[in-house]
Amino acid sequence: MPTLDKGAQGKNCRSRRIRDNKKGLGCRHVQVLMLFLGMAVAYTLRVCMSVGVVAMTAKNSTHPDIPTYNWGANVTGPILSSFFWGYLVTQLPAGYIGTVGSAQKLLSIGIACSALLNMLVPVLAEHGGYAAVIVCRVAMGLSQGCLLPASQTLLSRWVPLGERARLGAFVMNGPQFGTVLAMPISGLLADSGAGWPGVFYFFGALGLAWSAAFYWIGVDYPSEHPSIDSRELDIFEIKNHDVSDEITPFPQKSKVPWLKILTSVPIWSIIIVQSGFNWGFYTLLTELPNYMKSILDYDLTETGFVSAYPYLGMWLMGFPISVFADWAIDRGGLSTATTRKICNTVGLWLPALCMVILCLVETDDSTVIVAIVVLAVSFQAGVTSGFQINHIDLSPNFAGTMMSLSNGFGNLTGMFAPIICGIITNDDEHNPAKWHLVFYITAAIYFVANLIFMIFGKASIQPWNEPKIKRKRELDQPPRLSIVSLGIEPIALAVPEDKKKEVDASLA
Repeated sequence: MPTLDKGAQGKNCRSRRIRDNKKGLGCRHVQVLMLFLGMAVAYTLRVCMSVGVVAMTAKNSTHPDIPTYNWGANVTGPILSSFFWGYLVTQLPAGYIGTVGSAQKLLSIGIACSALLNMLVPVLAEHGGYAAVIVCRVAMGLSQGCLLPASQTLLSRWVPLGERARLGAFVMNGPQFGTVLAMPISGLLADSGAGWPGVFYFFGALGLAWSAAFYWIGVDYPSEHPSIDSRELDIFEIKNHDVSDEITPFPQKSKVPWLKILTSVPIWSIIIVQSGFNWGFYTLLTELPNYMKSILDYDLTETGFVSAYPYLGMWLMGFPISVFADWAIDRGGLSTATTRKICNTVGLWLPALCMVILCLVETDDSTVIVAIVVLAVSFQAGVTSGFQINHIDLSPNFAGTMMSLSNGFGNLTGMFAPIICGIITNDDEHNPAKWHLVFYITAAIYFVANLIFMIFGKASIQPWNEPKIKRKRELDQPPRLSIVSLGIEPIALAVPEDKKKEVDASLA
């Protein structure tokens, strides 16, 4: 019967102990929950404007004492997209700061600033007009630029490989949960006595509450957590026991390998697919309430609730997809790269098909139209187990920096999508043909973007992931010798050349 040397036996015992420690809830789950809520709150701050601007420009307002504004699509389009102008600028700085500094404090402060600015919208609209609102939204984007880079950095430190799809997708589905909350609550608040200003005050207060909680509860590294159990900490120490595709819980300052990242084909496949996804996601996110009101003739409250259905579906769809992804990698025999591409295909090609069907179907039944839109958005959950966590697959140590790069490029399309949609539908928002053109363009972009990811995407750790200091330390260490034997005699022996004579002598 094959036997292992003591070192190998110890490694196996460690692996079994680590697997046992994965059972139950721990500090990592609290951190993941806070990140999920942070993503949700951040999206309520950006999404509430989608419903809020509909109420701000309503011609038949039920609140005569609350001002409304005569802003057309040529104004509301820039208001909705201006967030992304600022959001784009701070992606790379936020990724760098989160990598070399405190990602937890960066995220807490960033969301707090965004929340305070959101509460200023009613005052700025009244005294500064749409130009002041645009400036405010740009500033909100600047402060939220840290959201995805910091979240990816913290995920890479707090989520082990075996839980990456489930916990990672749980966090990346936070935006959908936030959208589900923001759409109907915004509609209710806009129709209530508080009017549309109440929308911005409510979600601003929610953002401040989360920021204070995360500043107190959040921790950058597992090893820095004051109450983490030593058994749970073992999960993150796998990397120190030669399982190279896990992450370390200990702070490591290292220089970002910008040239390697910028010349990496897998990174560019992520950039392209994220750019394509952001086009469609932000088009629907910002324009869906307008579509529901203009084409399906829903009032404000109905618009808020019906616009939330697709994102409720997307949030719920994320759970079975993430469970499938972990199962496929752990037990299903699929590689990580294949699993990521399957999930990504569900997240892009199926929504593209739904959008084409939406354009081709001839019906006046709003229930059918809403059902197709719900399916189109729900299937997008596949990307949360696809390209959105692929950064961690490629480089756990620089996942935040990579996310800042891909999200920066991706938000160029997010910035222009509402503007292009406004140009297409301007002064003719009640014409279905105009919206069909928007959906056809989105479907084509989704198809091409995912095709590129299918061809060039990878999911293996890149050589430049490891800090140079650590690689040098490992090279300076004497190599270890493991002998696999059958019975008494070794059947295979692999040793460094400079140790060959020494080994031969020991076996003589």
